[in-house]
Amino acid sequence: MSRTARVGVLVSGRGSNLQALLDAAADPWYPADIAVVVSNVPGAYALERAAAAGVAAHTVDHRGKPRADFERELIATLGEVDFVCLAGFMRVLTPTFLDAFPERVLNIHPALLPAFPGTHGAAQALAAGVTQAGATCHLVDAGVDTGPILAQGSVPVLAGDTEAALAARILAVEHRLYPLCLRWMAEGRVVVTNRRASVQLQTGESRWITGA
Repeated sequence: MSRTARVGVLVSGRGSNLQALLDAAADPWYPADIAVVVSNVPGAYALERAAAAGVAAHTVDHRGKPRADFERELIATLGEVDFVCLAGFMRVLTPTFLDAFPERVLNIHPALLPAFPGTHGAAQALAAGVTQAGATCHLVDAGVDTGPILAQGSVPVLAGDTEAALAARILAVEHRLYPLCLRWMAEGRVVVTNRRASVQLQTGESRWITGA
């Protein structure tokens, strides 16, 4: 896109990935602007992060309403945005929402998909005894962490790792990966064919990063 893309971010918790996107968007050369943040959890700390950055922050509580009504309210609250980023948003979205933003909803997941979808990626990695864990940025479809993969980043699983220690190293990779993938989307460098994403990479870019 030649203009700056407008991005809505959906959150449920403390919003560290939201902060990574806000920090990236503070660069005047970054091609996307965080226009609105919406939480399904009243009082989520992520809303404070949005307000501190001067971004419109709203709550759409999912409790006590049909899923379709909740998603339609999300769509109305987001307004005219080009992309939607899920940043710790703990609700599975259905076609009611996804059809409003076809191939324009991004998620960051704390595992090397397709391994360990769902919650507690670090715990799943430790339980499986793998030597590498990591994060995946992908487009969202109606499945659970099954959409086209944009990029991945890995960290080693260390002897004596706890879930908290491994999750913290994975989170650092997420914070690098998410703004990069949003940049690619905003610059129109992603093409999806037969559920596979291809990216027009520039010099020095990779779809795979490593973390400590």
